[in-house]
Amino acid sequence: MVLTGIGILFAGSVYLGLWGPVPTEKELATLELDRASEVYTSDSVLIGKFFRYDRQPIPLKEIPDHLIEALIAVEDARFRKHRGIDFPSLGRVLVKSILMGDEAAGGGSTLSQQLIKNLYPRTGTGTVGLAADKLREMIAARRLERVYSKDQILELYLNTVSFGGNRYGIEAAARTFFNTTTARLEPHQGATLVGMLKATYTYDPHRFPERSRERRNLVLELMAKSGVLTTKEANRLKNQDLGLDYRPFRHDAGLAPYFRERVRKIMARWLELESDPDSPLDLYTSGLKIYTTLDSRMQHYAETAMQEHLKVLQKRFREGYGKAAPWRKGSAVSLQLVRESAPYLKLIEQGLSDSQALDSLERPREVFLWDWDGGRTINGSAMDSILHYAQLLQAGSLAINPSDGAVRVWVGGINYEYYKFDHIAQSRRQVGSTFKPVVYASALEDGMDPCRYHAVREIRYENFEGWTPSNSGEKAEAYMNYSMQTALQQSVNTIAVKILEETGIEKVIETARAMGIRDELPQQPSLALGSGEVGMEQLAGAYACFLNSGRPVTPYLITSVTDRDGRERYKHQNPEPYPPAFSEQTRELMLKMLESVADKGTAASLRTQYGLKGELAGKTGTTQNNKDAWFVALTPKLVHVSWVGLDNHRIGFPSTRIGQGAQAALPLFARWYKSIQQDTELRALTQTRFPEPDPGTLSLLDCPAEKRDGFFKRLFTNPNKTKTRNFRDKSNP
Repeated sequence: MVLTGIGILFAGSVYLGLWGPVPTEKELATLELDRASEVYTSDSVLIGKFFRYDRQPIPLKEIPDHLIEALIAVEDARFRKHRGIDFPSLGRVLVKSILMGDEAAGGGSTLSQQLIKNLYPRTGTGTVGLAADKLREMIAARRLERVYSKDQILELYLNTVSFGGNRYGIEAAARTFFNTTTARLEPHQGATLVGMLKATYTYDPHRFPERSRERRNLVLELMAKSGVLTTKEANRLKNQDLGLDYRPFRHDAGLAPYFRERVRKIMARWLELESDPDSPLDLYTSGLKIYTTLDSRMQHYAETAMQEHLKVLQKRFREGYGKAAPWRKGSAVSLQLVRESAPYLKLIEQGLSDSQALDSLERPREVFLWDWDGGRTINGSAMDSILHYAQLLQAGSLAINPSDGAVRVWVGGINYEYYKFDHIAQSRRQVGSTFKPVVYASALEDGMDPCRYHAVREIRYENFEGWTPSNSGEKAEAYMNYSMQTALQQSVNTIAVKILEETGIEKVIETARAMGIRDELPQQPSLALGSGEVGMEQLAGAYACFLNSGRPVTPYLITSVTDRDGRERYKHQNPEPYPPAFSEQTRELMLKMLESVADKGTAASLRTQYGLKGELAGKTGTTQNNKDAWFVALTPKLVHVSWVGLDNHRIGFPSTRIGQGAQAALPLFARWYKSIQQDTELRALTQTRFPEPDPGTLSLLDCPAEKRDGFFKRLFTNPNKTKTRNFRDKSNP
């Protein structure tokens, strides 16, 4: 009697909430599950999620009957008969599971009790605390059954149950382990996931496939025993492989990690400034659907092109330096790299001296070094790691729709897990000769005749400390003069500076601003050679002028956002078009010149080496001391910008042969575009043509590509002597 009385008092104390609150029927009726927000591409591919708990609730109608019946057969065979507490099952567990050790006996908690445990995690400790939690769950389960139907309870359960690894709900599990939706799960796949529920780590099919297979087969046997499957069907399914297609959602892996991080930052800012205060949204719990401009197929091809090209280029880069590599331990550059690194600076902040910090970074330890062969673990030091990662080439690849700026491809770096810095969103680099089209467009708009010839010969500009721009590649004859088209086609530096001089620095900067370039530009002659540092997005938006009636565009990533109820909370609105940066005639002339670059100029390898067909235009770029390699490509429907270089400006390419834009950056576009041309679904995008220019415009380019100085000029000019004079800026005569 005493024990009975104590038991009644204990149960009463639990019921009254003395061991923790018991959810009321009202609280249970207003449940709202946290949901992961999802990121979709323009071609409807789920590429990312933002969550505290990886959960994607779905309605019961999207859950196959075989999975529901498997769950009931394994976890709660009398589910449809009890009212939250299954007293016969409790007795069965006591006898069969505990006393007889029968693994197939199941657990004593009903699905309703397990659901309560999922929604309100246990807090008690010790035997008494555990008993209080069990009683709370029983009481809450009875209340739950008064609020919800059996089908509703099944839906809630399958959307809240844990599958390990911060994954909650059957949809997250189906996508992770089988790369499919719950609705498309086959019976043996559903049995695998239901089998995990006994112990998510122990029966994880990715970690322990054999153990998971045994558990799955036990589930199939129970399904046959309960009549869900015939014995023949169960035996057939037991012989099937697990058929995993494991796709865990990791923020630093998967398709387009740099793009997803950029979307996250944009969304965080939007939610901070624009979200309705009467209906606040949370990126990690509100279950938003974020629809983006990215094309998953193009993105995949771009990432593959980058990986294939950088693996080869990195090897050539190292071989080019040989034993004279600037990052070799003990060199002046290597010490500078170490002293600029985050680990060194952190040690200095902690009060260590320079020598102490360097000694600390030299201490031996096990270090993993990632590279294009997968990486290796060495017995090295933090200094070895710093110098290893400092020598790896980085890359950026961006493609946009020139008519509105919609981003189709975004590759911000070589490996997001090891390099979080986004070279599209965060980097500003000298753009080299990719700036020359801005200079040429400005000159044409200022009235320069495209058939105006300019001397190739070098000039020393005394009023700029004797600066003498020179040309790379094969030296042209000193007496030679090129038309504008030939000069751009061959990317002649000396002529670009002369055209800038005749047009005026202020005029060129004004044109750059009209083309959407907002970054600071240097007011000096080197501007013609791209000494200004410009972000990739701005460069892509500026080149859109040559395809978009002279108007620049601003790249954008997100088209719309809906909430968990499907209501549209944001929709991208194209801004008012920018005014044209130049006339239609200038646009047509520039596009024809840029086409000649791709056909027979510095980018001719597009045709000769990569065999690309169709309409193409573009411009290569290489910066001073081979620090940056660029290529901007124009097609009728796309603008693509590619960049390759190193994060630390102290290291450049070992030679122009390896580091010029045509060798280091152009292949990122060429490999990518060739894959698109071979894709039957995307091929049509590459088969369009540039609009035919006005015949009168074409006639303006109808002149010989080059001409030599006359006899007497050659007679009285020393070709080996550099001409010296001041730079005469038209803007400041």
